[in-house]
Amino acid sequence: MTPTPTVPSTSSPSARSRRLVAVPALLAALALTAACSNSSSSSGGGSGGGGQTLAGDCAKFQQYAGHSGATVTVFASILSPESDNLEKSWSEFSSCTGIKISYEGSNDFESQLPVRVTGGNAPDFAIIPQPGLLAQMVKSGKVVKPPAQTVANQEKWSPVWKAYGSVNGTFYAAPMSANMKSLVWYSPKAFKQAGYEVPKTWADLMALSDRIAKAGGGKPWCGGIASGTATGWPATDWLEEVVLGSYGGDVYDQWVTHKVKFSDEKITTAMKTVADWMQNPAWVNGGYGDVKSIATTTFQDAGAPVLTGKCFMLQQASFYKAQWPKGTDVGPDGDIFAFHLPAVNPQVANPVEGGGEFLTAFASRPEVQAVQNYLSSPEWASSRVKTATGWVSANQGVDKSLYTDPIDRLSADALTDPAATFRFDGSDLMPAAVGAGQEWKSLTAWFAEGQSIQKTAADIDAAWPQ
Repeated sequence: MTPTPTVPSTSSPSARSRRLVAVPALLAALALTAACSNSSSSSGGGSGGGGQTLAGDCAKFQQYAGHSGATVTVFASILSPESDNLEKSWSEFSSCTGIKISYEGSNDFESQLPVRVTGGNAPDFAIIPQPGLLAQMVKSGKVVKPPAQTVANQEKWSPVWKAYGSVNGTFYAAPMSANMKSLVWYSPKAFKQAGYEVPKTWADLMALSDRIAKAGGGKPWCGGIASGTATGWPATDWLEEVVLGSYGGDVYDQWVTHKVKFSDEKITTAMKTVADWMQNPAWVNGGYGDVKSIATTTFQDAGAPVLTGKCFMLQQASFYKAQWPKGTDVGPDGDIFAFHLPAVNPQVANPVEGGGEFLTAFASRPEVQAVQNYLSSPEWASSRVKTATGWVSANQGVDKSLYTDPIDRLSADALTDPAATFRFDGSDLMPAAVGAGQEWKSLTAWFAEGQSIQKTAADIDAAWPQ
């Protein structure tokens, strides 16, 4: 699962401060509009301009011009402050072309989108984070195939991303963002003081874990899978990492489609690997308690003991950076940094698990297609990178020097590596009754109650839709 990151309250601006920030932003937008309109003309045509010529700083948007005064609606699960940065990323495009992009974010996006679509009130676009939900929307018959330029823009992405935006082999939704899940957070300062080195292989990681445990003091690992109604999702990530890192992409693909069942020997062996790692009483749960405490520790709180030396490592995604307290020095020599989780099987080439979001259209008006073409381009991805840290694209057309945050750069390097074995979050690919239902429940019982691997696997298999 790819949850909406929880941003600490200390980093969320107050309503008053957001209003104050909006004033200079508004003035800048007005100045940009004036600059563009002063150098534009309604005559003279222009390539793709529909009779509207853009000049000066706006000339770069000429191919999207010709729809001034039109409004395009976008619906997603992205909330403030992240949505504020999303809107900034297309503000220059909107000011120059005159296309207003009306954005709405909702905590109930996953449940509301199907209601709106089937009720005849679909947005022009939805930003969908789950390929399973995309398939559901395509089945409704309301999703519109993307224009030729959006399809051509996919050349800047690894082919697997286009596959995740496709249903039954037909491409529908362009990938927008990506997040890196295959990370281990640690304290470089604590490692240096203890004489530990970042492990390069799974065997080295397990040997380091054993060394830390035998040294006394802090435990090698801490973890938490509590997340309200989504409790259990971090455990699905641990299993996905091990399946991908043990057997590679082909077995992973068969597993998420249930051609390889949870009760298959390959998957139960992977579960045993997870148990040896994250259910080892000598290795977990630093700062919180025994193995069972992992089920009651929230994923947001799970990493806190790394900063106090009560545990040394936490496996979590790139978006976990938002959970470190304000003022934490995140960097290669800082209080906190991360390294790429190694493959269990060294023969699997650079396994990378991640998540992402896909731009899905429910209308084909010219202005909708213009926005679709822009939001699938490397130029938009670069603009989004510039608006704030904590956002990464797997678009290979983005200049990596734009990433000023070391975690973002680390994630972007892994996600755009053409040699990587990338796969999307498995529970997001599975039917909701499994990936966001029984698997969460059963893996939670596996940690909280010591339920057997065999029963855990059997219960998940039984929940799979016929």
